[in-house]
Amino acid sequence: MKLIGSLASPYVRKVRVVLAEKKLDYAYELENVWSPDTRINESNPLGKVPCLMMEDGSPMYDSRVIAEYLDTLTPVCKLLPPNGRDRADVKVWEALADGVLDAAVLVRLEKTLRPAEQQSEAWTTRQMAKVGAGLAVMSTDLGESPFCTGNQYTLADVAVGCALGWLAFRFPEIDWRGDYPNLARLYDKLSERQSFRDTVPQQ
Repeated sequence: MKLIGSLASPYVRKVRVVLAEKKLDYAYELENVWSPDTRINESNPLGKVPCLMMEDGSPMYDSRVIAEYLDTLTPVCKLLPPNGRDRADVKVWEALADGVLDAAVLVRLEKTLRPAEQQSEAWTTRQMAKVGAGLAVMSTDLGESPFCTGNQYTLADVAVGCALGWLAFRFPEIDWRGDYPNLARLYDKLSERQSFRDTVPQQ
């Protein structure tokens, strides 16, 4: 398999963490989707990373689809319960973490790609409200549990860890550590894992 991605994307990081936790071999191809000469559309018509190229040459895209597929390839470090409510709970956590990222990414694009005179303060405020609300729910739902869904490390923790790590990388002004000490404790614990140490976001 070959993973097409970037060193900064939190969605790519999620897939890289899963690949590491599952101990799966893959080639890694860096791609800047914002570059004029990007070729990502040859693999993903949506022009996004991550994109996983399968052994038969077919592409798989969207980090949630890729992560769920990778978890089926080996019983090593199962990240998703087999079925039922437990599995849905993990996927809801993942959707929440990705939703926080979606909103924050939109704010970053507004501020970095759009001329200052064209930027919408109302739009930015709306998206940042989603980030704040998402973080608050994460903290409430985590409570004092060691992991997002209780006592077991799952894809929920991978997704939340990647979201928090990217916020620390791109939005250091958001004091989620001070506001939500339990999220800080979870992130610090996740950051000790080799899979997280090897995938710290970079420019």
